[in-house]
Order: sequence, then structure tokens, then C-alpha cells
Amino acid sequence: MLEPKLSRIAIPSKGRLQEPSENLLKAAGIKFRRRERALFAHADGLELAVLFVRPDDIPILVAEGAADMGIVGRDLVHEHDCETRVQHVLDLDFGHCRLAVAARANGPVKKAKDLHGKKVAASMVHTARAFFRTRNIKAHLVEVSGSVEIMVALGLADAIVDLVESGDTLRDNGLAVIETVSASQGILIQGKQVRDAKLCGLVKRRLEGVLTAQQYTLLEYNIPRAKLKDAEKVAPGFDSPTISDLEDPKWCAVKVMIPKKRSIEIIDKLESLGASAIIETSILNCRL
Repeated sequence: MLEPKLSRIAIPSKGRLQEPSENLLKAAGIKFRRRERALFAHADGLELAVLFVRPDDIPILVAEGAADMGIVGRDLVHEHDCETRVQHVLDLDFGHCRLAVAARANGPVKKAKDLHGKKVAASMVHTARAFFRTRNIKAHLVEVSGSVEIMVALGLADAIVDLVESGDTLRDNGLAVIETVSASQGILIQGKQVRDAKLCGLVKRRLEGVLTAQQYTLLEYNIPRAKLKDAEKVAPGFDSPTISDLEDPKWCAVKVMIPKKRSIEIIDKLESLGASAIIETSILNCRL
């Protein structure tokens, strides 16, 4: 049984966000053992329970206070009308997708307005209805769950509104996106009132540390002191790089965090300035 005062974070028990959510928590030191069919697990060393629930239930659980925090797709927070009932604490940079309107690739429906008076199968009816309403399009919405893409082929609908990641499933079913409704990704949400605000803040900082570390890498190199200022312009780091003396007073050692996406470009520029012994190291966690 869950103790009433025990803080709780809800994560998906299935779906596209399940594995990355569990991996993120464990990378942040929120470790737990999930037993088969168990609905929750205690986090080691923390007054925190990890709840394993259906993704659709997470916004409601957090909004109603049954869970203090939750990892969920932004699309579901909107679909369940919880945007004003929960706090959007952190973007998690995984589970990127978009809610889109799709129709036959070579069919007569080319734009959303072509669906006026037509049938549309949707997995997220609330969001789809709002989308068509703002465009003054009166479409007949049919709520479905799972295998939404096949509804056009079955003759149930003229188009669909569904989540799209790579688009491969749409193409396999002869469909193409005609308009994007909204973009989504995994986010961390928090209730307006929580059991332990300090613990929730700690969880946020831990997750943020892992996410920040994924964006940066650590660079170490030696550089002639005469070229140090030029090197600092290439890789300024946060506040300033760490500079250490070497036995040869004409040289110094530098340690600096750089954006991971630009690491090769930065290494090339430092090498052209005369830097040597350049080493790039992955960062597992950090706090800026």
C-alpha cells in the first residue's frame, strides 16, 4: 500500500514514453525495481513512489493530486484540458512527435478545409474538435483508439487526426500529412499542491542535470598561452574555462564545457590555433 504522505511521480506503463522515462529517472539517481504487474515501486533512498499508469491517466492524476509529478506527452495534457490545472515544469527532449491531419496521399482531400462535412477519425477528439472549430470547419469526428491509420482504408473516415513520429505508418497505409495540428514531446508536470515541495524540486533538478549533460560535452586541451584568448573565443564555456599551468610556462591546460552538437567544429578550430592533446569526454550529469 502507498503511504498517504509519500510523494509520487507517475510515468507511462506503456507506449513511446515508457522506456525513455524509466531511463531518465534512473540516470538521475531515482532508482527503483519494477516488478511484473506492479502498479508502483519505491525509489531507493527517497520518500518517493514511482507510479506505472496509462499515459492518458497521468494528466488527471497530477491535476487531482493523486500524483505530485508526472512524465507525459504535452499532447495528452492538452487533450484532457489540464493545461491550467498542472504546472509545465520541464521539457524532456524525447518522444518528439506531432498531432497531424492525414488523408489519402493521392486523394481529393488536400487541405483541412476540404474536410468540411466529411468524417474524420481521431484518437484525440478534444484537440481535433478545437482545431476544426478555430478554422470554422464542420467535420464529423469519430473517436477511435489504436490503428487509426487503417480507418480511411476501411471506409470509416475520409481522413484521420493522429500522432505522427517518422510518418512510416502513414505511408504504409497510403496516407500523407495535409496539416499539422500541434507539436508534442515528453514533459515533466507538477500539481499545484504537492506533498513535499522540496522533494519535487530535487527531482526536477536531478532530471534537469541529466538533460543538460546530454547537450554538452567536456573538452580538455593544451594551448600556447599566446593563443589562449583566441581559444576562449572559440570555446568560452560557462562564466569562463578552467585554466591550469603546465611545466612549460609558455603553455597551459584548458578544461571547458561545449555544446555537443558543435564539438567537431570546435575541435577543428582549436587545432588550427595550435591546441594539442585535445580530449573530448562525455558528461553524465551536471548542474549549471
